[in-house]
Amino acid sequence: MATTQVETHRNYIGGKWVESVTGRTYPVHNPAHTDQLVGEFQTSGADDTLHAVAAAKDGLKIWANTPAPARANIMYKALDIMGRRAEELAETITVEEGKPISDARAEVKRAMAIMEYAAGEGRRMFGYTTPSELPDTVAYTTRRPLGVVGIITPWNFPLAIPAWKIAPALICGNALVFKPASATPHSAVKLLEIFEEAGLPAGVLNLVTGPGGQVGNALVESPDVKGISFTGSTEIGTDLYSESAKRLKKVQAEMGGKNAVIVLSDADMDKAMNGIVQGAFGSTGQRCTATSRVIVEESVHDQFVTELIDRTSKLTVGDGIDPANDVAPLSSQNQKDKVLEFIGIGAEEGANLAFGGRDLMDGDLKEGYYVEPTVFTGVTSDMRIAQEEIFGPVLTVFKAKDLKEAIDIANSVEFGLSSSVYTKDITKAYEYINTVETGMVHVNASTLGGEVHLPFGGLNSSGVGQREQGTAAVDFFSEVITVYIDHAGEAN
Repeated sequence: MATTQVETHRNYIGGKWVESVTGRTYPVHNPAHTDQLVGEFQTSGADDTLHAVAAAKDGLKIWANTPAPARANIMYKALDIMGRRAEELAETITVEEGKPISDARAEVKRAMAIMEYAAGEGRRMFGYTTPSELPDTVAYTTRRPLGVVGIITPWNFPLAIPAWKIAPALICGNALVFKPASATPHSAVKLLEIFEEAGLPAGVLNLVTGPGGQVGNALVESPDVKGISFTGSTEIGTDLYSESAKRLKKVQAEMGGKNAVIVLSDADMDKAMNGIVQGAFGSTGQRCTATSRVIVEESVHDQFVTELIDRTSKLTVGDGIDPANDVAPLSSQNQKDKVLEFIGIGAEEGANLAFGGRDLMDGDLKEGYYVEPTVFTGVTSDMRIAQEEIFGPVLTVFKAKDLKEAIDIANSVEFGLSSSVYTKDITKAYEYINTVETGMVHVNASTLGGEVHLPFGGLNSSGVGQREQGTAAVDFFSEVITVYIDHAGEAN
């Protein structure tokens, strides 16, 4: 997907594609071939953000008063357009973010499923009626949009995460200012093109690209922004939540993970291995739900490690656009440096580097941000590689004498996003479900992902505020209004 002419992309504010007030742009490069320029994008500042907020306030007047089923009609049109552009979108994701094309195609399908679900909610914006304790009185609830909402998304899912925030926010009647990750703005531009073609009214969805500090801070500080939906690091999310709370904004923040899989001695080892390898190394480990830790019952530990290393050694590494490759480059030099630093830390801490760990710089790989899939064994809970989110193709393996010790290890981190256990014992499965400290729990399945009609989110440092997706998304992006109507003809 190399291009001979580099396009300069603009912000989308008030239904128009406009240059930033700063007059500056920045480049985005292909992480598989860093000499290839994806495009130039606007380096926006606070003024651009405030212009977008003002445009959203104008768009809100139309959109909030549009019946929800009519909003859904536009969502269905956008879904149809996305389907026609699916392969183009997948290639865009791979070229700007780096992930394997199979993962990018799956991301597009997920975005489409989210859009389909959200459109269906246009006819399910339910309240409820209830008997009043007063005579001649009707009592019921209804929903109202928050107003102008800020959408701040990360680089690792540049289409799906924006879709799972934007779609429910729009169906609830809000007007939005969308700030995508600086590293992956091209997918965001294409998403805005889709909504523009679908006929979304001007000002309802606005795009501002550029540095998170200036744009994000402007959204937090603006009194016209009533809510913010954020996905990113725990550090930034915590600060954003705190500053927004001071201003009484409604906030949801989906943050980091250090997801663990427990493998018990009675597990289907082939099934477990497939889920763990895909969970750890799919999308180059750059998912908040990626499998970072594996806790293996000691009676099968050695057998498991032998098979894990064999499977990992067979993974092919290279440009994600080639469907033959299993593991693609990391998204940036910063990500590569961080992963290599953690690999060094793990070795210094005394963990056994059982496989991988190399900076891949041979042949075509020297053009990108490649790190060999890595497995550490002999890991203990006090090590940094056991506690901190690495966000790369690094898997740490622990040994536990039984389920109780395995759950203690799983719960020994500050994060609590996703987890999994492999076992055929239903009693042990429920013991795990009832005691593991994560917001999403899997039995005999990978830690990855989640279905669009179910809540997504974690506990502790993995998230704060209401959950995303499913009916939880409608709850976040709307306010419940309680109505009392006294229909008596005269005073009682």
